[in-house]
Amino acid sequence: MAGHRIEVEAKYEVAVQGGADRYLVAPDLGPFTPDGPVRSVRMEDRYVDTPDWALSRAGYAARIRRTGHSFEIGLKSVAGGGGKLQRREEIDGPADANLNPHGWPKSQARSRVLDICGHSELVEILTVRQLRRVRDLRSESGRAELSLDEVEVIAGGLAIDAFEVLEVELKKGDEAALTALSELLDGDKALRSVVSSKLERAARAARNAMPSLPADLQDIWRDAPDNPFEGKPQPAVGAAVTREAAPALAAASAEPASEPARSAQPAPKPPVDPAAPRSSSAAIGVLPEDSMPEAARKVLAYHFAKMQKREAGARSGDNAEDLHDMRVATRRLRAAWRVFDGAFKAGKTKKIRRHLETVADRLGAVRDLDVLIEGLQDYSTGLNPDQRPGLEPIDTLWRRQRNAARAQLISELDSPAYEAFITEMELFLQAGANAAATVGSPTTPHRVRDQAASRLWAAYEAVRAYEQVLPWADVETLHDLRITTKWLRYTLEFLGETMGPDASLALQRTVALQDHLGSLNDADVAAKLARDVLVARAGELSKTEADSIGAYLHSREREVARRRRALGPVWRAVSGAPFRRALGRATAAL
Repeated sequence: MAGHRIEVEAKYEVAVQGGADRYLVAPDLGPFTPDGPVRSVRMEDRYVDTPDWALSRAGYAARIRRTGHSFEIGLKSVAGGGGKLQRREEIDGPADANLNPHGWPKSQARSRVLDICGHSELVEILTVRQLRRVRDLRSESGRAELSLDEVEVIAGGLAIDAFEVLEVELKKGDEAALTALSELLDGDKALRSVVSSKLERAARAARNAMPSLPADLQDIWRDAPDNPFEGKPQPAVGAAVTREAAPALAAASAEPASEPARSAQPAPKPPVDPAAPRSSSAAIGVLPEDSMPEAARKVLAYHFAKMQKREAGARSGDNAEDLHDMRVATRRLRAAWRVFDGAFKAGKTKKIRRHLETVADRLGAVRDLDVLIEGLQDYSTGLNPDQRPGLEPIDTLWRRQRNAARAQLISELDSPAYEAFITEMELFLQAGANAAATVGSPTTPHRVRDQAASRLWAAYEAVRAYEQVLPWADVETLHDLRITTKWLRYTLEFLGETMGPDASLALQRTVALQDHLGSLNDADVAAKLARDVLVARAGELSKTEADSIGAYLHSREREVARRRRALGPVWRAVSGAPFRRALGRATAAL
């Protein structure tokens, strides 16, 4: 079973700094001899779980590992087995920096996460950074990997622990050779054999450091189960466990092919465009040497074509994704005018921008109601059949409003004004340089290479300015932060392909923050609209209807509170120094 194995290893904490370095260069280690040079790799593991610790309670530790520019989701069973050697089920697969597993490539690890978590969000509980020095070993009966890890534990942006760990993992062959090596290491006073994982030690450090952690992270750890990553010993697996044999051992826990069933009260659906962070502007063809008007023209032409491609589907209404994609395209068209502000003569764009706003508003009115209706449907699936009729008044109201909004949208798309907008936009894009603003002199900054960095940093500064008010921010302020974050996202999308590879990571973390704030806003809007129905129709609703709509209102209010509590990790992923360093490296490539 690809991506699924039983990990067998011996583990030691290094009691004396530098006391294990000699094992990396030793000519022989018991039955093993070195098989290649020492190599080093830096890794960052972000350990994640749901706010109610669903993965831990199910017996797993989940980490998103970054090595270089790639990301991997790894699940390990928290049970380690008895004796000198530890055994853990391990499942891994490709991922990205986003904490939305629906957007990860399909894998067994992704399926297992979705099976356990359903539509619940993931939050970062702590980060483990490692400098790993590795050497391959070989014996007559198999292969192993020796690694010496310098570990730093980060929680809430604070370094809370540091230590060294020596590990030897069996890659192939009989366990007898690994047992013999562990007996040799047991005699070294600089080493201390441990059966706990790095994560268990990191969790203890997080508990000890709780008074110093941000309030939202303290809340998460207060809700943690006792000893969240300490599993009960598993039965011995046998004397010849290998990676190649793992499929047979793990067959009983094979991944089901289906998506997870919804819980009794599921959270709203994840964003319908989870691939957005990876849909970079590479297809647009913006170059560092382009003038800003030329870069803007490329961005506008790209998204104008996408808008037109989705128009027929948006008109028919057969697939809600067509309308969603057309709305996304109009949003990016409007954003391009702002990101490339000053690139064109104002008189050449005013009329086009005004009509584009009308089209976007008509699409948005329909899409917003689609989201409300879909969220209500998800909620109702978790109710008993006799409870669902109580939601009919609000469902009927929103569907009636959606039909009215669709009628206005179709009227707009059929109007002479919309036809004129399409023609004017086409002529504008063809005009190219004729519509560009005048450049004062050859020394006036006018290329993407000249202006991209300052525009990106200005967009980031606007986001970071919320840092001082965020601990006390109300929902309206968080909505403003979402809008500000969106402009940072669009700036990265439009100009990112001209920058270094770190721009992709910055984009992913920005999208994660925007999506989190968007889900919070969706829940708040649904709660307010449900309350409006209860107030406006107080004398008309039956008790069953009032109770059902009231329960839905409370569920959305709880969702708002939950999103606010879980905001810290996704915010710090953007506000922290690692993000700023990534932006610095990205803009340095211009």
